Amino acid sequence: MGFKCGIVGLPNVGKSTLFNALTNSNKAQAENFPFCTIDPNIGIVAVPDNRLDQLAIISESKKKINTTISFVDIAGLVKGASKGEGLGNKFLSHIREVDAIIHMIRCFDSDDIQNVNPTVDPVRDLEIIETEMKLADLESIQKRLDKKNKKNVDNEELKILERAQKIIDEDGDLKLITDEFDKKTLKNSGLLITKPKLYVCNVDEESLQKGNNYTKNFINKYTEKDTLIVSADIENQINQLENEIEKKNYMKMINMSDTGLNSLIRKGYNLLSLQTFFTSGPEETRAWTITKETTAPKAAGEIHSDFEKGFIRAETISFDDFIKNQGWLKSKEAGKMRLEGKDYIVEDGDILNFRFNT
Repeated sequence: MGFKCGIVGLPNVGKSTLFNALTNSNKAQAENFPFCTIDPNIGIVAVPDNRLDQLAIISESKKKINTTISFVDIAGLVKGASKGEGLGNKFLSHIREVDAIIHMIRCFDSDDIQNVNPTVDPVRDLEIIETEMKLADLESIQKRLDKKNKKNVDNEELKILERAQKIIDEDGDLKLITDEFDKKTLKNSGLLITKPKLYVCNVDEESLQKGNNYTKNFINKYTEKDTLIVSADIENQINQLENEIEKKNYMKMINMSDTGLNSLIRKGYNLLSLQTFFTSGPEETRAWTITKETTAPKAAGEIHSDFEKGFIRAETISFDDFIKNQGWLKSKEAGKMRLEGKDYIVEDGDILNFRFNT
């Protein structure tokens, strides 16, 4: 299934620079003035997974296909965006289409890069963005709860809209709404405030390892679990190097253990409760993204809807067993291949082969 993350923030906080680094491209204009990115740039990135390489070698696969993640670079929001300031309405509509929101926060000083506010204050900047999202949601809620439109809203959605309106009006804790309703219903509501969020603090090179006062203040106010410290400039420099050896040597030189992309994907998977299963054979080895607690038929449906409709059984081997026994045949001979039915909950790393009727 892959998933789509929207990168949002105030102008000139490093969104387009990060996007270029993440997607290893120069699609986004990283210019030093507000609103240089008007239409959203979309980059599709292969999700790195060492397990895929190991499986492909064992199966002697002709092709290896990673699962993917999409990043959407959404132009800078400003105070008043919900009322159309800075083309805000257009930008906010793009955010509704993503699975998760990456809040890009400026945590660096610079005389060269303009700041739309007189000081650097990541907590204030995030509150500006969150307020605009709340106001945009409130306007949407009021329209949908209007008498002439209310009849078209189903009961479950109606409960969410009414609850969300109450929380926004009372300036309450928005986490309450995510605890009270299931994820699918929340996603279908299209409300910005219900979307899972990651916070990316963009720092200079000197602050990459330990952060700085800006990141410390931000983490104290919010949460370290969903916060990532990156240097968009460093990420860009790494991706401009020609080969993996150069990249690893450069990262080692600056004491960087992993790229921001890999860290962001790990946090994104955790945030959205995602995991990976594999199909592997002589033709191809492929990774597939599903949510945790997905049943075998639903996982089969990620490959093709006919697989889900005609599902019979799933031939299943755990990743460790597949590696230890060097593939399907020896795993089966060792009694490590299982036939799982419709109620089986797929585990992360499972290698699956589906039996189905057409």
